Amino acid sequence: MRAKGNQEKIAVVVGTITNDLRMFNPELPKLKVCALRVTEPARARILKAGGEIMTFDQLALRSPRGQNTVILQGRRRAREAVRHFGRAPGVPHSSSKPYVRAKGRKFEKGRGRRASRGYKV
Repeated sequence: MRAKGNQEKIAVVVGTITNDLRMFNPELPKLKVCALRVTEPARARILKAGGEIMTFDQLALRSPRGQNTVILQGRRRAREAVRHFGRAPGVPHSSSKPYVRAKGRKFEKGRGRRASRGYKV
């Protein structure tokens, strides 16, 4: 909400707002937020700063078309599945994670991985 023109907009979070003391320390600016859940410490901190917390029902009544709102999203590449993308696991210069049933001795640790088991890539 630091960007110009966003100070008066409503921050919309499809998730939980938690308290993080590293953010906006020592003073939290006056925020208008809409979220599915807000933890008690975060709620106290936002209200103490003169902010406002609302649910999606209240947001729909106040701004039916979503004017003056900013949707906050997480990183799209933060999913665990993204670790498996890229060059195939096992080829040179690959850092992608293999889809393996288990991490035991018999699973993708034998031929091609160790010189004592036939060959080493």
